[in-house]
Amino acid sequence: MQFLAYIIIYPFLWIISILPFRLLYFFSDGLYILIYRIIGYRKKVVISNLNLVFPGKSDLEIKQITEVFYHHLCDMILESIKSMTISEAEMKKRFMFTNVELMQDIENQNKSIILMCAHYGSWEWIFILQTYVKSRGNAVYKQLANRYFDKLVKKIRAKYNSYLITTKDIIPTLIEQKRKGIISINGFASDQSPKLDKAFHWNDFMGIRVPVHTGAEMLAKKLDMAVVFFCVKKIKRGYYETTFKTITLNPKEFKDYEITDIFLKLVEAQILEAPEYYLWTHKRWKHLDKEKNKKTTI
Repeated sequence: MQFLAYIIIYPFLWIISILPFRLLYFFSDGLYILIYRIIGYRKKVVISNLNLVFPGKSDLEIKQITEVFYHHLCDMILESIKSMTISEAEMKKRFMFTNVELMQDIENQNKSIILMCAHYGSWEWIFILQTYVKSRGNAVYKQLANRYFDKLVKKIRAKYNSYLITTKDIIPTLIEQKRKGIISINGFASDQSPKLDKAFHWNDFMGIRVPVHTGAEMLAKKLDMAVVFFCVKKIKRGYYETTFKTITLNPKEFKDYEITDIFLKLVEAQILEAPEYYLWTHKRWKHLDKEKNKKTTI
């Protein structure tokens, strides 16, 4: 059944991927009507999240943010499909870096990097970074249920020396790469909610006390990696600008969870500047009243 689903769906994805951007966004507008106006995909979750973190905003303001968010979400879905066939030159034109030399400087110091980000703006095209550096690129991801589509996504990322690694494999993989002297850039989207049994640290995020992922910080300290945050701005439809910010070159100098807390503040600043580009469909604040009195160190 997995293969049957793949051979039926893949041709449609490929056709979408070769469409010119003007036509691609025409389909995105249609998808917006379908998932927001007709289906209402996770609409209650989005509105609930926005009301929770922005209690001072009016119903009209929440509605405006919601509508722009769903337009952006549909663009992201179509842009991810476009990744199948988009050229390197086109992607570089649309996903630009303001200070890629920061990454190159760290690389020249022979240090691997933990590259932290949020589900904000666009993270689908970040792998074009690999064309500006010599390091291997790794990204932590959740394996797709359909092994054929999972293989397809890995193939798309591997075009530019960037590889997807599951959460269960990331630690042994990075330990092995360090043993072999392989310098790498390792992407972690660390803003979403961990499972309660893995909630070692809690902090305020958008004014709400929540559990926080700490795996990126743990690996940075264990393997002595630099920690860098990347901030994405949507310039206009289909165009993004990314800026890197060094959190630290020496993670062991920081107290436990301090790096994670700095990351959260950087994410908050992004959201407050333009909340419509954050991934509000995720139930990020679902554990807000379940904090445990448990102290755990990294």
